[in-house]
Amino acid sequence: QVQLVESGGGLVQPGSSLTLSCVVSGLLLRDYSLGWLRQAPGKKREELFCVGRVRGTTLYTDAVSGRFTASRDNAKNAAYLHMDALSPDDTATYYCALRHTPCPTVTESFYDYWGQGTQVAVSS
Repeated sequence: QVQLVESGGGLVQPGSSLTLSCVVSGLLLRDYSLGWLRQAPGKKREELFCVGRVRGTTLYTDAVSGRFTASRDNAKNAAYLHMDALSPDDTATYYCALRHTPCPTVTESFYDYWGQGTQVAVSS
């Protein structure tokens, strides 16, 4: 059974940092491209990054450029999303997801496996 479990979310103040984790079981992360996506209340789901198996990381939105960093550790079968300078606009449920195909050059949010999400709330 394939499972993706996100953790690390919570309530933080504006300007804070958080690191989200995504632990994968039931398959080898090294065989998959990994995405980080988020969905804010009342808004469409937004794809942030896709971390490829070989070719590095693709960023899909300027909203997090320079503040968020996505990474993966295949040895641990885990991935991470480090977020700096958080603002209320970053309030959302954050998801990791896997696809067996390479990361696309433009956002399409087509993934084979999804985590349940972890909530991030940024408020003073």
